[in-house]
Order: sequence, then C-alpha cells, then structure tokens
Amino acid sequence: MYTLITLADVVQIPPSEFHKTSMRAIEDFVNTKYSDKVIHKVGLCIAFHSLISASEGLIGHGTGIVNVNVDFRLLVFRPFKGEILRGTITHSNHEGIYLSMDFFEDVIVPPPLLFDNTKWGKDDTGTEAFIWRTDNGEGGENEFFFDRAEKCLMRVEQEEWNDLSPRMKRPDDYDMERRDKYGLKVGPYRILASMMHSGLGPTLWWLGDEAPAEEEADAMEVDEATEA
Repeated sequence: MYTLITLADVVQIPPSEFHKTSMRAIEDFVNTKYSDKVIHKVGLCIAFHSLISASEGLIGHGTGIVNVNVDFRLLVFRPFKGEILRGTITHSNHEGIYLSMDFFEDVIVPPPLLFDNTKWGKDDTGTEAFIWRTDNGEGGENEFFFDRAEKCLMRVEQEEWNDLSPRMKRPDDYDMERRDKYGLKVGPYRILASMMHSGLGPTLWWLGDEAPAEEEADAMEVDEATEA
C-alpha cells in the first residue's frame, strides 16, 4: 500500500525560518510542498520520511533566502494490483459505488466488478443502492445491500491517471465544471476496485456481530502505532 521514493529538490529557507534547525526547516518545506499531492504515475504523497543528503546553503542575493540542494525519501500511497483495501461507502449511483479511505477519496467500484446478480434497486427504506441477490436454497433469495456508510473490503483492479500539470493541460481542462464518465471532477489519480470475490464487500456480511469489534481493534492498533 505504501512505498518509499527518492526525490531531489531545492529547499528554500526564508529568514523567518532561521530559528528552526536545518532538519526541521527541510522537513517542513518538503511536507508543505508534497504532502497530499499526487505525482503522476508515482502516487499520493503522504509525508517526508528521511533525509539522504543536503548541500551547503547558498544565500540568495537581496532576499536572504537560503537555498539547499537535498535528496530525500518520501512516503507515498500507491497500492498494488490485487491488494485488499478497507474503505467506507460514501454514495452510490448507476455508475458504481464510491468509497473513502479517510485520507483518499478516489476509489470506485463499477457495476461489472460487483458480485454476479448485483442490481441497482431500493432497500426496505426506499433508499437506492446496489443489491446482491443469492439463492437461499429454499426457492427464495437472500438480499445483501451495499448501503451507505458500510465498512467494506475491496480488491485493487486498475489505476487511472490524469496528468493535470500546467504543461499537459488542454483548453477544456480549465473548465472547472468538466466531469468524467462517473460524473466526478477529473482528478489526477483514481483506483478502480472490485467486490466480486468471497470475503469482499461490507464486512458485516462475513463477520456478523464480530465486525464492529474487529474495526474497534484495528482503530486501537492505529492509535497505538501513532502514539509510538
């Protein structure tokens, strides 16, 4: 899911940052410039990881800004094909199911990548959703709903990239209302996932009453890792 990449850049440290240590100033510059940004065909940048090397600082004439050439490692989010991810359904429509991973929102499960015999319909409350119908062995059907806010497991199937850098933009890219085939604003990076194999889809289907306990345990592990 996460990987380390190596980059080189020129860090500019203004006089207002001179009270910081060099390491802190470099880290803050890198995080400000790269965090939550997508590098084309690389992934979503998360945070500065480590410094490899740094040159002596050169002071810019008339500005007092110190320029430092640095090589550093950056933590990047880019799951591999076939990896299982956990997300939450934010909404659905005829084009597919849209999920959030809290820090990454561009995950879509198109209808062809759902279980066989999954159709768009209404649940008991009249809310529209995808419904997976299976034979219950007694001549009837079981119905499983992909409801909003359900915690799900999904499998990465494909990546979609759009180079939105200024040099690659076409005139119609500057239309802020331009939408893609899913009705969404065009983004730089998107994951197409599937929920068509045993164990995938809403965790409540497979774990029953154990699902909330497992999610709570996962949350506690994340909190402990953060504190550490």
